[in-house]
This record gives sequence, structure tokens and C-alpha cells, in this order.
Amino acid sequence: MAAEPTAHELLRKHRPTLDQALEAIRTRAYWSPHPEHPKAYGENGSLDAAAGKAAFDALLGHRLDLADQPGVDDWVGGEASPYGIELGVTYPHPDLDVLLPAMRAGQRAWRDAGPELRAVVCLEILKRISDRTHQFAHAVMHTSGQAFMMAFQAGGPHAQDRGLEAVAYAYAEQVRTPEQAEWTKPQGKRDPLVLTKRFTAVPRGIGLVIGCNTFPTWNGYPGLFASLATGNAVLVKPHPRAVLPLALTVRIARDVLAEAGFDPNLVALAAERPGEGIAKTLALRPEIKIIDYTGSTAFGDWLETHARQAQVYTEKAGVNTVIVHSTDDYQGMLSNLAFSLSLYSGQMCTTPQNLLIPRDGIATDQGHKSFDEVTADLARAVDGLLGDDARANALLGAIVNPDVRARLEAAAGLGEVALASREITNPEFPDAVVRTPVVVKLDGAKPDDEAAYMSECFGPVSFAVAVDSAADAVELLRRTVREKGAMTVGAYTTDAATEQAVEEACLEEAAQLSLNLTGGVYVNQTAAFSDFHGSGGNPAANAALTDSAFVANRFRMVEVRREA
Repeated sequence: MAAEPTAHELLRKHRPTLDQALEAIRTRAYWSPHPEHPKAYGENGSLDAAAGKAAFDALLGHRLDLADQPGVDDWVGGEASPYGIELGVTYPHPDLDVLLPAMRAGQRAWRDAGPELRAVVCLEILKRISDRTHQFAHAVMHTSGQAFMMAFQAGGPHAQDRGLEAVAYAYAEQVRTPEQAEWTKPQGKRDPLVLTKRFTAVPRGIGLVIGCNTFPTWNGYPGLFASLATGNAVLVKPHPRAVLPLALTVRIARDVLAEAGFDPNLVALAAERPGEGIAKTLALRPEIKIIDYTGSTAFGDWLETHARQAQVYTEKAGVNTVIVHSTDDYQGMLSNLAFSLSLYSGQMCTTPQNLLIPRDGIATDQGHKSFDEVTADLARAVDGLLGDDARANALLGAIVNPDVRARLEAAAGLGEVALASREITNPEFPDAVVRTPVVVKLDGAKPDDEAAYMSECFGPVSFAVAVDSAADAVELLRRTVREKGAMTVGAYTTDAATEQAVEEACLEEAAQLSLNLTGGVYVNQTAAFSDFHGSGGNPAANAALTDSAFVANRFRMVEVRREA
């Protein structure tokens, strides 16, 4: 059995990585310590593809124990893969009156450990998660419906990057204030006033992470590690359809905390019975002082309104918009948009929904293209991308739940269909529901069409909206972001004045903007340590992943001063 890691060993092992992360968030340059390619795993204790799949298979049909988590009053489960298999994993159900006091008991020692030791313990947790990336990939795939490669990358290294990014920001904010200061105030002829002052980052309490179905680790890790690194205990409440990836995370975190000499109950799991709605109960508990939530606007608004005892960080719904005004790379634009609309069946909070296109058409390097030509060419680009079923399965994944399928099927009745959705069979998982995107043409001048394009239609549904001019497109963009919110905005234009107008609208409405993407970077992808996911400045989210504001209010500085 390996020896338990000492504080010195953890600092020696992980301080260089922490320093690199701090430099990355300062420069915003590309950096990642977590390999994206599956073949990079299999040495130095990490699981290769076969071992990772075997480790996932070994979980199916069994209880997932969590190192004696207290207050277990039942075992619950019921996850079914969007690919059509029953997982059969069961998890401990908590008696909150037992679990929450147990979680608070370890916070004093965790607080006193200080920002640096907390950070490297968090990095050890992330390292052990990284070593099991292949196992996590299957867990994410079979709870979210992501295709394997996306589940591997987004659910593995990209999620781990976001967790590490949160640790770096948390550390930087905590050490901004020195631990101790000598304060001397001259008093003229009298002796000076001299005080010794000590400053301690004090956690708020227990943080609650309310997980989502589509990106359980990618959306869950920032809040989990931001709260843990700032001294708080963390209770993880996964989405009922996506428990396994976060339960594995909790198990690893508890093991690392115990081995490092801390109370494992600093991290715990709250799995729920079908229909129990434990998130509402937890959100109002006085012990819960921080809430991180990704999901529907309705519940996000409820949390912001009612969970008054907690700092609430929400990522909700929005209506993402792309203005298509003009381009000097027509084929590159079409290819980029086709991929953006197709990736993970549009089941991303960053997927474009509304494509605002002048009704008189656009200027391109291939000549003038009418509105109908642009929509028809985009449809052909999507068909070309997804024409091979094997490739389509690898990009689309599976429809995550029946609500997404229902929205997709209803969308065709909202207007003229420019691109019809088709069903694709997955030979490995014949029960998976796989559908290509639908694109519907709407008129921005018709009030009846506005109800469709001004509401989020989460899933593989996009609207090509005809507008009168570039100015009208910018005004509709501005109104959409202000009223509905947006996680992403894109624009294609070769006109400097239009570009400036779009940029100004996004600055004023606090929306993240991507301009003229025609290569291998897409509007619905963001890179940790460099890109901000959301802004916290429009209705789609009240926080950004990750910035200083996301971590700084998870702790408070408490001062003790003494006469020298």
C-alpha cells in the first residue's frame, strides 16, 4: 500500500502545476496539463482504454460506496443511458440532519490548512481523476448522451482544466491579502501605535453543487473546486440522470482528503429518490452558504430569489445568436456553422440558435448569395458533414432526454424547413435516439415568428431569421441578449462598421463574441485559462467560468489584531 501523501510531498508534486496555472490565467495563453488524446493514458498509474472500459463496466449493477459517508438511510439509483442500456448503479441517499453536521465538523482543520495546501490537495484530486479519464469518459457518455470522443475530452481533460482553473483563481484571490502585517502609525513626539495584524481566509460554510444532465463534470467542477479550494465543504447533488460521473468524483475526493489527513466528509454526495426534488430542500437549508447551479431558467431564478442565505452562482438558458452579414470565406463559414449546429446534437448551452441573415442576401467571396441560397447551402453543408452515419454518430451522440426530442419534432411546424432532421441508427447502440439538426426559416418582421426565435429551443434546432439590414440584425441581437441572455454570440462580416456595431452591442450587453470563425475553432467551444464561459452580465448566467468574481465571495477575510 502506498504511503499517505504528506503536505510536503503534495507541495513538491503539485506546486509547479499550480504556478503554471497561475501564469496561464495571467497571460490567457494556451496551456493544459491534461492530454486530450486517449492514447496518452496508460502509464504512471493512469488507466488505458481497455482498463478504463473495464473499470466502468465493473461499476454497473453495483452499489457505489463512498468511504463510510455518514447519514446513509437508503440506496437509490435508476440511471438509464441515452444509448439504451441500464446502468444499475445505486448510491447512498442522505439523511441531511446527520450528513450536514458531519460535513461542518472538518472545516476548521481545512480552513487552518491555508490556501496553498488546500490548492495542492485539490490538484491531487484532479490528478487522480485525470488518471481515470477513460473510466470517466464512459460514465459521461452513458449519462449525458455525448459521443465517446466528446465525452472523453469535454468530460475529461477539458473538465479537469476548468477545475484547475477555479483552483488557480481561488488561490490567487486568497493570497492577495498577506497572512500577516506589522502596522505602525507615527504619533509625533509620542511613541508610535504598533499593531500586529493577522488575516485569515474564512470559508462561508457548505457549498452545494447542483449538477446538470448534459455536462456533469465540465459544469460541475468549477464550483466544486472553487468552493473546496477556498475552505468550504462541498455537497454534490447530481442530476438524477447523470449521477455516476459526479459520484466517482466524490469518491476520489474523499479518498484524497482522508489520505492527506483531512476529514473526508468535506466532500459528500446527495443522490435522490425519483421525483424527490432534494435540490429545493437543500437550497434552503441554513447550513448551505454557496450554491452552484446549471440548468433551466425557472429553477435558476427560483434559487436566486429564495436561497437568500447563500451566494448563488447560476448558469441558465439563453438564446445564442449569430449574425451572418458578409464573408470572405463562404465555404469556411458554412463548414464552421455546420459543425457548430451539429456537435452533440446542439445540446450545449453555447450552440447557436438564431442565424440573423439579411433578407436581401449577403456578399461573399463567391459573389452575392440570397437569403434562400445561404440557408440552402448551409443545409447542404450539414448534410455533407453528417452524410456518413458513422461520422454522424461520432459528432451527434444521442438525444439526452425525451424533452429534447419533443422540441426537435415540434420545430418543423414553426416555419418553412430549410434542413429537415433525419433519424440515424447507431449500430453499437440500436436503442439510442440519434437525430440530425433541423433548420427552420423565420421572418424577423413577423410577430408570430418572434415567439419561436425569442425562446430557447434547447437541442438540435436552429432558426434562420430574415432581417431587413445589418442594423436591424444588431438591434435584434442587442434585444435578444438583454431580454433572454446569451452564452455566445457570433458574427460574420467584412464590413468594419458592422463589426464595430456588433462588438459595441456585445460590450454593452455583456455577451461573449466570436468574429469570423472559419477554421477549427467554433463559437460553442471555450478554452480554460483563456476564454470566459459566460459573462455574468446578461440573463443567461450570473457568473463567468472562471473569473475572480466567481471565487472571491466564497470566502471572507477575517482580521485579528494585537498590540505589538
